[in-house]
Amino acid sequence: MLRKISGLFLAVIGCFLVTSCDSNAVFDQYNPVPNQWHKDSISQFNFQAPDTLENYNLYVNLRNTNAYKFSNLFLIVELNYPNGKAVKDTLEYRMAAPNGELLGTGFSDVKENKLWFRGYKEPFKFDEEGNYLVNIQHAMRNNGDVNGVENLEGITDIGFRVEQAQKE
Repeated sequence: MLRKISGLFLAVIGCFLVTSCDSNAVFDQYNPVPNQWHKDSISQFNFQAPDTLENYNLYVNLRNTNAYKFSNLFLIVELNYPNGKAVKDTLEYRMAAPNGELLGTGFSDVKENKLWFRGYKEPFKFDEEGNYLVNIQHAMRNNGDVNGVENLEGITDIGFRVEQAQKE
């Protein structure tokens, strides 16, 4: 009985430590990619606007394995506002060093990448209250190929994160 109680206590303390270290996160969600990321597959994230007076940083988070064979990644990211306005960007991220080593954090063959979406050049504010929707789709192409990569290998999870910006 004592062993069960001490195990439960350690689990609760562990959960507390994990969540307390990440107090800036307002929204953080991942969607798994079953096998390969199909070019028509859109990963969606729906969240309620946090405080409209504060500044925020928005990130696209990705987990990838060594099966990812490109040095960069092109994404189409669409931010839909509660009033119906939509802002769509085609973004390029560097995914590997010049020597081919994958960037990101992690000790195993899975690397985690936290990629800036909004808030890095100027503060981002949610100027409308309500539900926001973010759509993320890959836009990869092989050099010289008009058609996109139909099934992108090596991406295991697609995430979106909203953090409260650090106050100066």
